[in-house]
Amino acid sequence: MELAINEKDQLPLRNAGDSAAPIESTKATKPDAGLRSLDHYKNKLPAWQYAIRQKLIPLIRWETPYVAKLQNAMRCSFLDSYFSITANLGTHTFFMIFLPILFWCGYTNLGRGMVHVLASGVFFSGFIKDMLCLPRPLSPPLSRISMSHSASLEYGFPSTHSTNAVSVAVWAVYMLRSAGPDVDPTLRFTLEVLSYCYATSIVLGRLYCGMHGFFDVVVGSILGALLAMVQCLFGDIFDDFLFHGSSLAPVLVVLVICVLVRIHPEPADDCPCFDDSVAFAGVIIGVELGNWHFARTSLAWDLPVPATVPFQLHTIGWLYATARVVVGVVVVFAWREVMKPTLLKYLPPLFRVVESLGLSLPRKFFVQASMYTRIPRNLKTDNVIPPVSEIPSLIKSLRHPRKNRSVSIGPQSEADAYEALALRDRKRRESNASASRLRHSTRNQGGSDNLDDVFIGDLRSSNLSGTPCMTGLTTPARSEKDLDDDLMSSDFVVLEPFLTPSSLSSAASASSRRLSDDQREREKDANEIFSMLEKPRVRYDVEVVTKLIVYTGIAWLAVEGNPLLFELIGLGLDI
Repeated sequence: MELAINEKDQLPLRNAGDSAAPIESTKATKPDAGLRSLDHYKNKLPAWQYAIRQKLIPLIRWETPYVAKLQNAMRCSFLDSYFSITANLGTHTFFMIFLPILFWCGYTNLGRGMVHVLASGVFFSGFIKDMLCLPRPLSPPLSRISMSHSASLEYGFPSTHSTNAVSVAVWAVYMLRSAGPDVDPTLRFTLEVLSYCYATSIVLGRLYCGMHGFFDVVVGSILGALLAMVQCLFGDIFDDFLFHGSSLAPVLVVLVICVLVRIHPEPADDCPCFDDSVAFAGVIIGVELGNWHFARTSLAWDLPVPATVPFQLHTIGWLYATARVVVGVVVVFAWREVMKPTLLKYLPPLFRVVESLGLSLPRKFFVQASMYTRIPRNLKTDNVIPPVSEIPSLIKSLRHPRKNRSVSIGPQSEADAYEALALRDRKRRESNASASRLRHSTRNQGGSDNLDDVFIGDLRSSNLSGTPCMTGLTTPARSEKDLDDDLMSSDFVVLEPFLTPSSLSSAASASSRRLSDDQREREKDANEIFSMLEKPRVRYDVEVVTKLIVYTGIAWLAVEGNPLLFELIGLGLDI
């Protein structure tokens, strides 16, 4: 049965006869009661993944109040703006715009290393995130400060920002120290200090902004350092294999990357980590293929590494060097603007043929081509490079950070919601256990039939379902008591009578009623929290291949396509 698209809601719907019912594949956009159970991750994850998650989740819960106290002690308007702005220096968008410039200015060796550590960092941190499905530290008690909405939709462990920042800093310091006497000692020292400050600022900023806990940033930093060390130790060996080995070397690299994409774990929730991993897998493919082919042309330099783009600033001059950058960036954005809608339009029929042959490789949360007829125009499918239409608003947000940052309190993703529900249930069990101990104590002491009902516990219900975003505002610092209250606020008032000897005969029925009441409370909690979450958009199966092709093309343009274009239009070295 074919489907039409409700462009307003971006939901695939059945044909006119039953247009009110969304297709089964889109149920994940609003989890029903059966999916909101406390066993959600146990039901969704393989046993070994769930076992690891259960070992680590107590650590994240334990450290949350300490992260909240750190944030509360440091909060001020200046740091809100500083850390929300500098967080952009650790994003995929920043690196995807900055990295091509290294190649166009002749720093191919530095650029290749940066691509390797960044792409592997994004891929493997996303791999771990989707494998373990560990949430970010809960809000409240934390406030989340960000200029990006998509970041909060991902799982928290490990911190990709920390992985990127540390890997870049380690690789940059290694390159500076490997340069020998070619770099002025004062300049080398200054750049090394800036590298250390950059990594420290990004890592500390993830704690300050409430986006990660200590465990997230420590493991993310270790992962980044390890990936950078692999590049430092084995980067030259890999380059020799690619440039001087068999002509099948780039094919083997592409196959390995495609296998890694295929085995990327399926998350329990709709998390965009896989999208970013696919984008940077495409970047690696484009860089390796482009460098391999460009090294075989007569235009490429062999020093300091094969496939180096010819560039000498004193020969070209600042005017032409700037023109190269401008032309290169325009070409990259033009490629993205043309290829993305083209592929989203023409790939679905091909996917339907492949699916009819039984060769499709479906993933959760992606609607198969046989379930829709077309994809809405202007569908926002990319968190790495923004479309041209969003560039003015992006520049405006950087010019006026106080107006464009948001401070959010409450669950923002399904992972947040499930963690909030787990906290409420844990506190409810503790409350019931306390009530049971009190009843047991009263029984032992002997009760009186005319005892008044006693209010057990002064535990309050808090709105964990989320406070609306406060754009451009700084939330006031909260006292230590407020932070402790936030952690305890997920309890519900428990009203139980003391059991007297005359009422012991009804204990079994009372227990049954309490169980039923608990189930109703859990469902009420779930409805309350999930109703406040923004519905995730429908994701289409063709998006995976689209991202691979688009980002492979962007990387190829960076290392080969644009350098060839520079020579053709008079921006090369022979100007």
